[in-house]
Amino acid sequence: MPAVSFQQVSKVYPGVRAGSRYELLALDGVSFDIEAGEFFGLLGPNGAGKTTLISILAGLARATGGRVRVNGHDVVDDYAAARKQLGIVPQELVFDPFFSVRESLVIQSGYFGVRNNGAWIDELLFHLGLADKADANMRQLSGGMKRRVLVAQALVHKPAVIVLDEPTAGVDVELRQTLWSFIARLNREGCTVLLTTHYLEEAEALCGRIAMLKQGRVVALDRTSALLAGTASTMLSFKTDQALPPPLAAQARITGRIVQLKAHDAREVESLLGELRAAQVTVEDLEIGRADLEDVFLEIMQGPAAAPAAVDKAVA
Repeated sequence: MPAVSFQQVSKVYPGVRAGSRYELLALDGVSFDIEAGEFFGLLGPNGAGKTTLISILAGLARATGGRVRVNGHDVVDDYAAARKQLGIVPQELVFDPFFSVRESLVIQSGYFGVRNNGAWIDELLFHLGLADKADANMRQLSGGMKRRVLVAQALVHKPAVIVLDEPTAGVDVELRQTLWSFIARLNREGCTVLLTTHYLEEAEALCGRIAMLKQGRVVALDRTSALLAGTASTMLSFKTDQALPPPLAAQARITGRIVQLKAHDAREVESLLGELRAAQVTVEDLEIGRADLEDVFLEIMQGPAAAPAAVDKAVA
């Protein structure tokens, strides 16, 4: 039995704009399973439907069509049982300003009917670097510390499935290392993890399998290694202050002075370098390495567009 199962999930938001009705299609028949014990990545650009899908999983939004199950429990028909299986770390920093860190965790435990779990709360505080903040009021914490508390709240009832929605957005390197070390340990102990992130190096390092959403549809679903193997295997990277010839510029990824060009083999690398020499482009800090998940992501997202995400309908 899958830990999480999305079956033909769709979500339509109706509205009225400039005298006409319209439907915003946020999710269009999304289907995939996450097996027990997996570390699964859900990737996509802003507006692709990732947060909508997680909101439906958490019971915060109702799907227009399809079904979602968590360890066999339907998130609508058996909401309480399904929600108890989930520990969700949201994107937003949502907290109660009237309680200390420890009090917040005790209260969160009560929502799930968990009592006398002081030892587990202490362990969470220790592993997430919150032990010295246990008695501090939530209002006194920095943004990074508040993020740690959100993680602790999601884990306080020992859920079978951990959902991390952009958990390291805007946080420091120390928190990232602390968080991933602890989550990786829980995953080794059997917890299923669903991660959405814009830090693709994290997804590449952590996720065994990845789904990519584009305009509410799944456009890629495979093991991370297979996704990496399916794109150009070599990446030419260098710095320059000069403009590239138009044919090269059209296929390059340019970030400031850094230019990246993909190639499939050594012959193609040699051809690209020849074009740069012919155009008298001065190249600095030349590196030749393997393509990464960011290259795969951009290649897939720049592929053929999905069906239109919005349909206007005239008012009767």
